[in-house]
Amino acid sequence: MAIVAPVVLLVLLSLLELSLMFFSTLTMQYAIREGGRFALTGQTSLDPAVASQRYSAVIQKIKNNSMGFYDKLGTTISVNGTKYTTSTYSNAMFGNAGDIIVMRLDCDWKVTTPLLAAFFTDGKYHFAVATVMRNEFFF
Repeated sequence: MAIVAPVVLLVLLSLLELSLMFFSTLTMQYAIREGGRFALTGQTSLDPAVASQRYSAVIQKIKNNSMGFYDKLGTTISVNGTKYTTSTYSNAMFGNAGDIIVMRLDCDWKVTTPLLAAFFTDGKYHFAVATVMRNEFFF
């Protein structure tokens, strides 16, 4: 038991972390899709204090649907190939009415299980999720 138990526990923890990595990928895909659906309507209604900031409402919608993974994964957002940081967010970020927009989130999961970390570059599982949308004709 003393010889087999550590190996079995390491394999079980690796399996658990691998399943969490795939769960986070699916969750972030759902979050970006919901953020895209919100963005295409041109709404700014999520936060009344910043009603004029459409980008803030869209990013908040993504965060709300990410189950906390957005902040944990060190996510960066790209729109039409341009990467944005919190200092470069703007209302033009998600396009105008009728524009086709490609939104992408790049995420990094820090692998903690030693058995799995050897299979990933720098011990991180890097993944990207994206959605494509055409903005409605909003006013």
